[in-house]
Amino acid sequence: MAKKNLLVIEDEASVAKQIRWGLDKAYEVTIAADAGQAEPLLASGAFPVATLDLGLPPHPDTPRQGFALLEKIGTLAPHTKVIVITGNTEEENAVKAIALGAADFCAKPIDLKILRIILSRTFKIHKLEAVNRQLLRQRSQGGALCDMIGISPVMKTLFEKIENASKTDYPVLITGHTGTGKEMVAHAVHRLSRRAEQPLVIINAGAIPENLLESELFGHEKGAFTGAVARQTGKFEQADGGTIFLDEIGELPLPLQVKILRVLQESTIERIGGKKTLALDVRIIAATNRDLKDDIRRGAFREDLFYRLNVVPLQVPDLRKRREDILLLAHHFLQAESRALKRGPASFSPEAISALTAYDWPGNVRELENRIRRALGSTMDKVILPRDLGLDEGMPATETQKLPTLKAAREAAEKKAVRRALALCGNNISQAARLLETSRPTLHDLLKKHGIETS
Repeated sequence: MAKKNLLVIEDEASVAKQIRWGLDKAYEVTIAADAGQAEPLLASGAFPVATLDLGLPPHPDTPRQGFALLEKIGTLAPHTKVIVITGNTEEENAVKAIALGAADFCAKPIDLKILRIILSRTFKIHKLEAVNRQLLRQRSQGGALCDMIGISPVMKTLFEKIENASKTDYPVLITGHTGTGKEMVAHAVHRLSRRAEQPLVIINAGAIPENLLESELFGHEKGAFTGAVARQTGKFEQADGGTIFLDEIGELPLPLQVKILRVLQESTIERIGGKKTLALDVRIIAATNRDLKDDIRRGAFREDLFYRLNVVPLQVPDLRKRREDILLLAHHFLQAESRALKRGPASFSPEAISALTAYDWPGNVRELENRIRRALGSTMDKVILPRDLGLDEGMPATETQKLPTLKAAREAAEKKAVRRALALCGNNISQAARLLETSRPTLHDLLKKHGIETS
């Protein structure tokens, strides 16, 4: 695991050397001998925690300079937690330091065992506060969480579930159709968790040949099989202390499902060809676009593994079930891609907006993003039209090339008109019925007939 950055503000070289020597294994220790050296280091924001000896030059025999620096830290590095170093007989100074914002204190002569405990606790407090600040930022932005965007009720519910899931180490099973953003959900759970500073290791179980998958997951020893010329650590070992994301978990062959089950039950692995059992601290997040319960009935997926993984289920909705988000996402992708291409601002024509909201989006968010890239790659105009997106009045271009029957054409026109009315009225049934010059019961019948959802 990467060492944590620790700033030691200490003018006595012998004490500074003692602290560096005693903490070097767990911390990347930087020494500052006075306030002048300490201030730019604190302002860099690189140090979650700092220790501060109150007796600093030019007044090493009094706490005056230390208190002055402690007060400055509130402005220079408001999120840095400070542990004050005081003498055994200086309880009054310690109390004053806490009042000025210090997180804790440690008495001289320094007992390294006690200092390690104080540091461990203080770094945990810093981490918890950082996660809380991130959550508050996400909430203040409105409709966003860890780069995911959505104002629809289903996405707001999903954001809440992600935040709750991030507070535990329980296994998570993410389900949803292709293109809905399951990997982004996995990233969000990891980024908001206590493991955020540790690795998130991703492996796509459906993209690796079955004969190589076990070695990718668990590693192998030198000589374990033909071609194993050196030891290789697997993805689980690489994720130790952090999170492993097993995408397309439904593609795992049954023998490997047994091994994953063992990891969940015992938190241990063995490399291929190895005799040593390795204990790991890894959180498992899995994702699938398959119906695992159906796979269980067919004998293609283990029921016990399903229940071990499905402790915290997260269902990612299709884009057609979160229609309030379509234009929000479309504008976001259009702006982001325009910036990436270093071209001027672009916008959608009214016809393109109608087409975007009327389309069913079988490829979900991924298809939406790719269609916008297609538009920017096919025209330099500032206004994006339906044809640029490959959409014609809400239908894919390939569909418009087919000659429909009169009945199919009437139904397509009817469905398109209903979708347009709902899009213009924000899914308000009464307003949409008035716009279509029909009754609410008739509109409800049309919604049922065409399988149109309004929530």
